[in-house]
Amino acid sequence: MAVVTKRGFLRQAWDLAWPYWRSDEKWSAIGLLASVIALNLITVWLNVRFNYWNNDFYNALQEYQWQEFWRQFAIFGALAFAFIVVGVYSSYLRGILHIRWRRWLTEHFLHEWLRNQAYYRMQLNQAATDNPDQRISEDLDRFATLSLALSLGLLSSFVTLVSFLSILWILSGALIVPLMGGGSIAIPGYMVFAALIYAVAGTILTRWIGQPLIRLSFDQQRYEADFRFSMVRLRENAESVAFYGGEARELDTFQSRFARVVWNWWGIIKRRKRLAWFTYGYDQLAIVFPFLVAAPRYFAKVIQLGGLMQIASAFRQVQESLSFIISSYTEIAEYQAVVQRLAGFGERMEEIRAERKSPQPIEIERGGAGVEVDMLDLNLPDGRLLRPSVSLAAKSGESLLITGASGLGKSTLLRTIAGLWPFGRGRIRVGDGRSLFLPQRPYLPLGTLADALVYPRAASELPRQSLAEALRAVGLPQFVGRLDEEANWAQRLSIGEQQRLAFARVLLARPEIVFLDEATSALDEAAEVSLYRLLREAPWRPTVVSVGHHGTLRRFHDAVVDLAHSPISRAAVG
Repeated sequence: MAVVTKRGFLRQAWDLAWPYWRSDEKWSAIGLLASVIALNLITVWLNVRFNYWNNDFYNALQEYQWQEFWRQFAIFGALAFAFIVVGVYSSYLRGILHIRWRRWLTEHFLHEWLRNQAYYRMQLNQAATDNPDQRISEDLDRFATLSLALSLGLLSSFVTLVSFLSILWILSGALIVPLMGGGSIAIPGYMVFAALIYAVAGTILTRWIGQPLIRLSFDQQRYEADFRFSMVRLRENAESVAFYGGEARELDTFQSRFARVVWNWWGIIKRRKRLAWFTYGYDQLAIVFPFLVAAPRYFAKVIQLGGLMQIASAFRQVQESLSFIISSYTEIAEYQAVVQRLAGFGERMEEIRAERKSPQPIEIERGGAGVEVDMLDLNLPDGRLLRPSVSLAAKSGESLLITGASGLGKSTLLRTIAGLWPFGRGRIRVGDGRSLFLPQRPYLPLGTLADALVYPRAASELPRQSLAEALRAVGLPQFVGRLDEEANWAQRLSIGEQQRLAFARVLLARPEIVFLDEATSALDEAAEVSLYRLLREAPWRPTVVSVGHHGTLRRFHDAVVDLAHSPISRAAVG
């Protein structure tokens, strides 16, 4: 994590927060914020009123004024009721503002994450931005929560400080300090200077002790997300792990990742313990400190008991206002970590957006028909050459098979044609019209079987009869009656059934170009023949580009490209 200056951190926080306050929701947000600020100011006024009540109440006690004693109790009841009402509605309105702000931030980050296929580009270099799901689901929540808590807390502290400084200045009077030689010096408002010195010294020490918490909090969020992700991976691949009997290996992974969580947490609690030693001592000393400083004037009978209690209360308010950083340092450290994680996430998405807009070494054109790849060099993310000078072509309605040993870049070539793989240089032309890619393991979204069948479109866009016919055509008639059933279909269906479902998508989408990346690897030869025949005999005559190892695939393609040699050879159409 790069070292961030205070100015840089505040700038990052501003850049994250400001877009919401100029969005379409700005007026409702400003209204809610203004209401919360107004209630906070009322709370400060009530605290000032409580301070004056202290003077009147304790003076009544000192003077044994029975009627005044009960009168002050009635005043306290009214003030306490108002304090409760203001506190309840302040918390309620702040909660509304928080969830609206979080909703807007979440939608904004989700759009940016999905735009320009940033979610995919980030996977190519996970070290740059780890666990984007955690940053969206948790960090945005903490950002909204802490932004409101810290900004409103700072405002409240400032207003409280301004309100009570004048009270403390007037009440504390002047401290007469005798000098050698019989002279003396008067320090006006000396309690104000005492509070300032006390708070500034405490803030400096708190910053020095708690600074490492920022990095520890940053790492804790990352380690927690890594641990959670490893368990999600097991759930997504439960069947494969069960077949391998890999429970012990998975347990090792869980324990290894959780060990980082525990190790870093030990660092946090040790650092918090050091901070707590200081802050608890600081708070306890602050209770008696004003009495010690004001005692000379009380015992000199310059002020009464009520005045002493009022001074102590005002000193406490001033000291707490000046000590905002001390009392909130744990939250401030967490906030800096959250801001840095979100800022890094946003910067990475901005980099991807800029990369997509800049001239690309791999030039992809849309136009004409079919597919053409000309002198394409495929590189690995680290810049090493994967495959040089790949050239191939498939005219409209033709089919092309790409073969070669594993590791030669067959799947990478399809990713490049799709615009997903940015590493390399060369020229690609893809015909107008829709293209559809069928990977070896199709993606099945959460929802109904109909949703999975028509993905990425909505199930409501096509008649049920068309969906049923597509299922029957690919050999899945048993699922026709389950189109409206919601389930995790990626676990319900076998890999072979998922591959059949992917071909049904092709029949429903009717794309001009179909790319198949070992899309029939889990099927027997008869099923493979049936599905490829559906494509070759489809009435709209799509262009088909396949990647595969099976020798049986050759008869369904007009041309074959072996990436080990890259010549184009003609093959009989079956």
